[in-house]
Amino acid sequence: MNSLPGTICREWLKVYFSPRLHGKVVAMRKGIAVSPGVAIGTAYVIREIFVNPNTKRLEGSEITAELASYETARDKTAADLRSLEKKVAAQVGREQANIFAIHQQILRDGAFTNKIRNWIVQEQLTADAALHRLLGEYTALFAKTRDEYIRQRLDDIRDVIVRICSHLLDVAKLDQNSLKGPLIVVADELLPSQAVALGEIEVRGIVTQAGSQTSHAAIIARSRGIPAVSGVKGIIRAVKTGDTIVVDGRDGHVEVNPNPETLAAFRKLEREFFHLKDQLAENRDLPALTADGTELRLQANINGVNDAAAAHAMGASGVGLYRTEYLYLTHSDVPDEDEQYRTYREIINSSPNHNVTVRTLDIGGDKTVSYLGHDHQEANPFMGWRSIRISFEHPEFFNTQIRAILRAAADFPNGNVRIMFPMVTTVEEIRKLRAFVRKAYKALLAQKLKVREIPLGMMLEVPAAAISIDNMLELVDFVSIGSNDLVQYLMAADRDNPKVSHLCEPLAPPVLTLLHNVIGACNRANVPVTLCGEMAGHPKAFLLLLGMGLRRFSMSPAFIPSIKQLASQVTIAESEQILQSALKLKETAQVKKYMARQVEQLAPNLALLDI
Repeated sequence: MNSLPGTICREWLKVYFSPRLHGKVVAMRKGIAVSPGVAIGTAYVIREIFVNPNTKRLEGSEITAELASYETARDKTAADLRSLEKKVAAQVGREQANIFAIHQQILRDGAFTNKIRNWIVQEQLTADAALHRLLGEYTALFAKTRDEYIRQRLDDIRDVIVRICSHLLDVAKLDQNSLKGPLIVVADELLPSQAVALGEIEVRGIVTQAGSQTSHAAIIARSRGIPAVSGVKGIIRAVKTGDTIVVDGRDGHVEVNPNPETLAAFRKLEREFFHLKDQLAENRDLPALTADGTELRLQANINGVNDAAAAHAMGASGVGLYRTEYLYLTHSDVPDEDEQYRTYREIINSSPNHNVTVRTLDIGGDKTVSYLGHDHQEANPFMGWRSIRISFEHPEFFNTQIRAILRAAADFPNGNVRIMFPMVTTVEEIRKLRAFVRKAYKALLAQKLKVREIPLGMMLEVPAAAISIDNMLELVDFVSIGSNDLVQYLMAADRDNPKVSHLCEPLAPPVLTLLHNVIGACNRANVPVTLCGEMAGHPKAFLLLLGMGLRRFSMSPAFIPSIKQLASQVTIAESEQILQSALKLKETAQVKKYMARQVEQLAPNLALLDI
């Protein structure tokens, strides 16, 4: 494959690191680079429900229609809550379903609805502005109490108001017809439901005010191969729908309404970025081999069927991580067994070679659903009640998912379908999980439903599990390393906290040492090991992982062609030598600088796609 001219990188440097461009000052906003590349498009601002509510005063002729809209949204909310209460009571438990009974009481409260109606009629407020005012009143009122239980009820009121607003505003639906050209989505945060809606339109880039390299927006952007920047403070106020916006997802810069000279320079970079992507995509049908012929497995991380199709298109050998939580996060209520079975079956059928590793529900931390009892804020949610800890507490709910996965896998006897459990910490948990699956398997057999035994593995994210990896390997069929969480747990730093997120660096020497030990232990025990965290798709990290003995990688589909090309430029011996040199370095900055030089020497064009 031909490499693009080395002038590309020089062009990037000229634009990014010169304070002036063609004699004019270039003013840029800085954020966190989360998905590489350059994109230019028309801004579409998705305003979070209570960021800038519609404050225009209604005309007298509009009041009746606004009241009707509110009543319709209220009725839909009531129907949602009744359905949720019924499903959660059946699948999870009566205690967990009570939260939705409380929400229905709030919705029926006379004072709640009368205030909204009065403000629409008497003060000619829009319904969403009236709801915003009501939440403000409740917030001020509840702030005066020291009773934590009462203060937590504000979350219930907010949930009800947000649900009404979602029906009023349909915030997840984007209208591209009124805008010209490809869109750059700008949002405070990108919710899973909004991210799903993006699959229906041409999105060229994403910019968010909040978030990190592992936020929903970042994951969606990388899976689709579109440039994205998160953590851009004040961007939601600085941009309006229709503005021209530039997104540099490599260095984390955003330019709003650039001058003609700046725009022309970025258009050149954008063309080069898409040309490089097209070039790399040509290797989709080639095997993933190192320069000395060692075979690698490059698999995809996916959230749904569209991502599975992208995995096919990018030449993935399978799906190394299917995040089932997106089914729950985007579902209007609780998906039952048959719904899950149909979804898993469709995913397996759409995936390359019917090769899929299904991760069980990984809820908690930054991803919550109200019907599992997350009606209060944990002090340390990433280290609290999440993942299999929730599954163990709700065995019937967990059983529904296990049964659905086993049933779907049985429909593909020639496929390689595996179940992976997140956040495994102890040997006791593995034993308990294996017994749980065995019980579900026997129950399906007793019902004379089609079922087959499939491999069971653990997602290694907790340092305690990494330290005791030799004991774990005796009980699992495979290991998948979740580097995103492993890094933040090892470094004791919340990746979403901007004050400490700089510590969450996968190239930090302690991280490399731990990964080297874990991969070595798995290889010695002949237990298949994959790394499915975001670092698998980063060129600098890939070279080090290859030198550690890793041969299975799972990443965002869009990164597979670039990693395949990089692999073809290096031998195993070279990667081992690079690793040994990197392990002698004591500072993260030294490792990053050293690895940037290695990537530049091996595949200069890929520097464009690294973060």
